[in-house]
Amino acid sequence: MPFSIKRNITRSIHVGGVLVGAGAPISVQSMTNTQTRDVAATVEQILRLEAGGCEIVRVAIPDKESADALAAIKSKISIPLIADIHFDYRLALAAAKNGADGLRINPGNIGASHKVKAVVDCARDLGLCIRIGVNAGSLEKQLLNRYKGATAEAMVESALNNVALLEKQGFDQIKISLKASDVSRTVEAYRMMASRCSYPLHLGVTEAGSLYAGITKSALGIGILLAEGIGDTLRVSLTRDPVEEVRVGFEILRALGIRHHGPEIISCPTCGRCEIDLMKVSQTVEKALLTRKAPIKVAIMGCVVNGPGEAKEADIGIAGGRGHGILFRKGKVIRKVPVDELAQVLLAEVDAWEQNINNGQ
Repeated sequence: MPFSIKRNITRSIHVGGVLVGAGAPISVQSMTNTQTRDVAATVEQILRLEAGGCEIVRVAIPDKESADALAAIKSKISIPLIADIHFDYRLALAAAKNGADGLRINPGNIGASHKVKAVVDCARDLGLCIRIGVNAGSLEKQLLNRYKGATAEAMVESALNNVALLEKQGFDQIKISLKASDVSRTVEAYRMMASRCSYPLHLGVTEAGSLYAGITKSALGIGILLAEGIGDTLRVSLTRDPVEEVRVGFEILRALGIRHHGPEIISCPTCGRCEIDLMKVSQTVEKALLTRKAPIKVAIMGCVVNGPGEAKEADIGIAGGRGHGILFRKGKVIRKVPVDELAQVLLAEVDAWEQNINNGQ
């Protein structure tokens, strides 16, 4: 049975052409790891992110050269572009004027109130949104002293203080994030914020780690909050290719029954009955389907004993055997396939399935 989730209905803002909040689909974001001033490399990575389903992308703006590069980058991509600003408010102004669709500022390091005002005025004039991005690792010193550390309460107070600064200037195109590197503080901070304001919330566990730790922390932290109806956008932070962040983000949404994007791959953990290199086949298929859009369920099973039965709800699949495997659709065997052709045949079936969808069949 799917999860029964009642979304928190927040205010709506626009990030470029993407609606965020007010019950809009939860969007999946990522961030480039290229040097933004390297236009070619940054564009190439963003285009791969777009192909993987990324809906909003953020780039680091550490210097004026990076801010100036945004104009060229923006002209070559299709998804909204967010400029990530730290320390120097003038970089926010330059990024906005060079085509950024939104700004992310960290209240712990952007500077005095008049600098924040200059950023807000610029964003208002250009119709941009601002994300108040609170990180446990860069809170204001007075809050760290008051709360004796980077607690969830300190993070929330930091965000609300900065919301008040923006609201005082009549600005409400705001999105908020409150990220820590551990699940418990992250979840606690977002729960508190969701009860105290109606601005859209961007979910994430920051500095989550590489593959295993990163996916585990993100799935738990983001998943708990989504299951409680909290969150309007998300980013899975991994020390990996950012395209993988997007894939994990959509898998979290799929697991909760919130959104279904691209193929769903199910595969068995293997046992002593498995007589094929299932890991190799699975990795080949998964890599090939990384950027596919069709909502097809694909099964990759290790043996013919339980394969078709266990994967009977899959649209298509393969199950290995001695020297050969079987191709099946909806749990029904279609034909035998030589072991070394299993991945190739399965991918060909996916192609045919997508073609039928495109032709309206």
